Amino acid sequence: MCGGVEFEVQGIPVKVYFPNPEAKLPVKTKSGDLQMVPWGRRKEQVSKLPMGGWARLDSIENGTWEKYAPIPVKIKISRFMEKDKHRTSHWFELKTQEFLQGLLVQNKDEQRVYVVTVDSASDNSIHDRWPRIINENLNNEK
Repeated sequence: MCGGVEFEVQGIPVKVYFPNPEAKLPVKTKSGDLQMVPWGRRKEQVSKLPMGGWARLDSIENGTWEKYAPIPVKIKISRFMEKDKHRTSHWFELKTQEFLQGLLVQNKDEQRVYVVTVDSASDNSIHDRWPRIINENLNNEK
């Protein structure tokens, strides 16, 4: 499900884990800049936006997220972390032209990004979902 990510800020690797209430993800804007956006919502955070840090692709496709003015975005990271069924962390590298797909949602002046997930193909994963990896050439922005 992607519990942590790594990306670079001015050439320095930064690791961010979802449980941290200050967690932000680098979202690529239409102009090509990176904007740091809060990663989902935890139960201790007051908000009208959904709890959690992930959005199932099928729930996006069936309209569940429509009330939050969803915008598909690209999350620029170098790798993400997933735990196996023994709760051991494993890091998975992305290629230069790859991104995690994100869903940018908003309520009034608040914005948050959720990692889009699909069914996992691995029986070894602790979760039944896996982050959706997209190519830079995929035009998924509105």
